[in-house]
Amino acid sequence: MSGGVGSDSDAGEYERFLDALAAGEGYYLACSNGHGWLPPRLVCPRCGERDLTERPLPEEGTVETYTIVSVATPSFVDEVPYATAIADFRNVRLTGLVKGGPPDAVEVGMVVEPDVGRSETTGERRLDLRPV
Repeated sequence: MSGGVGSDSDAGEYERFLDALAAGEGYYLACSNGHGWLPPRLVCPRCGERDLTERPLPEEGTVETYTIVSVATPSFVDEVPYATAIADFRNVRLTGLVKGGPPDAVEVGMVVEPDVGRSETTGERRLDLRPV
């Protein structure tokens, strides 16, 4: 469930995921054992199953942990300070920047919704989490 992509094919699948999320049709990939992952995935890393199906992404999740970044890498230099959080969306966890309020307002248990945002530094699209 990292944001990194390793190949052009992977990048295309991630872009397709972002397009679906922006259209209000977010999804995740799941195996028959209920393990959930964001694309791109060809196999469940947890159990090895290869038969993954698209399932609707829940509209809301809950922040499980977060960190406030004050010194960023060059890819995020124009965004400091910012909060990055991991949120539980039932069968899948999403990692994203929390946007829509000050970073120090983020807390464990906060309800968030996934959104597509743009990096202020690079202009690239990314997964954001917005407080509900």
